[in-house]
Amino acid sequence: MLIGVPKEIKTNENRIALVPAGAETLVAAGHQVLIEKGAGEGSGFDDQLYVDVGAQVAPDADAVWARADMIMKVKEPIGVEWPRMRRGQVVFTYFHFAADEKLTRAHLDAGPTCIAYETVELSSRELPLLTPMSEVAGRMAVQEGAKYLEKLYGGRGVLLGGVPGVAPAKVVILGGGVVGTNAAKMAAGLGARVVILDISLERLRYLSDVMPANVQLIHSNRHNILDSISSADLVVGGVLVTGAKAPRLIRREDLKRMQPGSVIVDVAIDQGGCVETIKATTHENPTYVVDGVIHYGVANMPGGVPRTSTLALTNATLPYAVQLANKGWKQALRDNPALMKGLNMFDGHVTYAGVAEAFGMKYEAPEQFV
Repeated sequence: MLIGVPKEIKTNENRIALVPAGAETLVAAGHQVLIEKGAGEGSGFDDQLYVDVGAQVAPDADAVWARADMIMKVKEPIGVEWPRMRRGQVVFTYFHFAADEKLTRAHLDAGPTCIAYETVELSSRELPLLTPMSEVAGRMAVQEGAKYLEKLYGGRGVLLGGVPGVAPAKVVILGGGVVGTNAAKMAAGLGARVVILDISLERLRYLSDVMPANVQLIHSNRHNILDSISSADLVVGGVLVTGAKAPRLIRREDLKRMQPGSVIVDVAIDQGGCVETIKATTHENPTYVVDGVIHYGVANMPGGVPRTSTLALTNATLPYAVQLANKGWKQALRDNPALMKGLNMFDGHVTYAGVAEAFGMKYEAPEQFV
């Protein structure tokens, strides 16, 4: 199989879908790897590192897309890439279709086989290809939130950990999954007062066993959310419904309850966000203000730390890419139920229920196409 890796072209997206060690593994298995010129430079991997392990370097993205049987990416293909897709080609990346109807329809029209990192799901319900980026994003959410709480950036001028004699900041985290857990670790480690809200009592019981004493666990409901955000300095949105749009937990009118200069970092923005007033932003222009509350909605947060993120992501994705290459995508999906759940589209058919439900489209079970 010829695996193509184009350069990521979203604003300030410096990750790459395959590191040289991964290219070496695929070449050793008898496959060809084609990397777009300069694709790895943002993560610290120059072209020669790929050439040294047997990969080829293509002069531009058109050459990669035209030749590849399977495209590996980090982020979903954007408008200028849509004409390059074709039927019979596998695209293996983060898609987050349920948050973007235009993106969804473009892929249905082009007809590639879309296998989404974010919906590959183990029998334990773990999302192994989403987990590493959720870990990065959760930790970054606190790092970025702490920065925008500084007065220089319009924040309340509050230090997360406080100092002796001055109370620390309050950090409220919506969702106790991978994002929420990592955000809580960071915030608690800095000395903040942390509140995690989650609808699962089982998850809250688990977190109570592993979190430090400055983390409070509260059952998530409308009353408790409003009560918590009213005194929050930083709110982190970390709610995930696999493959579907995130629920809106903070409404426009709720912002009036929040303190002026407080910060919301909505990590759920890839799935539409859990805050009604959130919209996708970029690393270049990451924030905006609504009703005195700073909103941070960068849709590719891990792209801000590409070296760490690329290594973490490819550690997780490479074993699945090897399966797809060695067996062909149909046999790989038949042999691996987790990969089967990753199939979101095939030849113009929607094969993931959450995507079909989001836009009132017809859902067709993936098993019938493999």
